[in-house]
Amino acid sequence: MAGRESGEIESLAGIADLDRLLEHRLRLALAVLLARHEALSFARLKEVTGETDGNLGANLRKLEEAGYLAVRKEFADRKPVSWYALTAAGRAALKKHLAALSRVVAGAAGSIGT
Repeated sequence: MAGRESGEIESLAGIADLDRLLEHRLRLALAVLLARHEALSFARLKEVTGETDGNLGANLRKLEEAGYLAVRKEFADRKPVSWYALTAAGRAALKKHLAALSRVVAGAAGSIGT
């Protein structure tokens, strides 16, 4: 029994390395989207995620405050446009979070088969 408990604890080891900020599905989705593109506008992020202005804005702000995102504001046809890009810190945090998530999933998948 002690061996089984030890294995269970080891399989949960990745959980401690998860980034609390990226545990939210929308913030994780935003980080993944921005990792694939140099920058995306607020309008495009809204279109892709299907989120409301308020919810999207609040979650982008949390990532920006953490230093994971950079925002650039400009005008196009006299209308304000906000462009979001993942920072180096954001890329590092996403990479670490995804690696930890992979360890958690692998541990869980191994436990299910036993």
